Amino acid sequence: MSEPYPIYVVDDDEAIRRSLSFMLKTSGYAVQLFASGVEFLREAGDLAPGCVLLDVRMPDIDGLEVQREMRARGIMLPVVIMTGHGDIDMAVSAMKAGASDFIEKPFEKAALLGCVEAARKLSLADRGASARAKDAHARLNILTEREREVLDGLVEGLPNKTIAYDLGISPRTVEIHRANLMHKLEVKSLAEALRIAFHASQD
Repeated sequence: MSEPYPIYVVDDDEAIRRSLSFMLKTSGYAVQLFASGVEFLREAGDLAPGCVLLDVRMPDIDGLEVQREMRARGIMLPVVIMTGHGDIDMAVSAMKAGASDFIEKPFEKAALLGCVEAARKLSLADRGASARAKDAHARLNILTEREREVLDGLVEGLPNKTIAYDLGISPRTVEIHRANLMHKLEVKSLAEALRIAFHASQD
């Protein structure tokens, strides 16, 4: 029987660490918990290949800084960024800096395990990234040109009003396009839509 795949949870919230540990262990993963980015970086170089679940907002050193430091040290463990509501801008920055995925709190177990499993496959074979990019491209191809423009604005972290101004349409029309594109992509949140857009750009 193969060894359980390691997951490294980095979050300053003890309740979230406990909850994630239970969720992941009962799903067959090996889990190691870290209460801060500093604590994680102290051991990161010696950790077995696995996936890092990294909270974006932490005292001392935030998730983005942890991620940058990992890359600087050549630690290429796949990173799934955990964001709170309203932290989409930080998630966007994390994906641009090389995070394999991000997930919004509070997360459903199925969504979390899906992220972890995708990151695991990514670390086992880089071709998983191109397959995922291909799938994301196919999904984006069903959008109209205007819906793609609205999505591009959202990826840049722009508010509806700014997107409306840039495209010469009303904010209400932006909302309609946003609702339509989310419906076509079969996603429930902006975070999910942005993930598809980022996966398409990683080919």
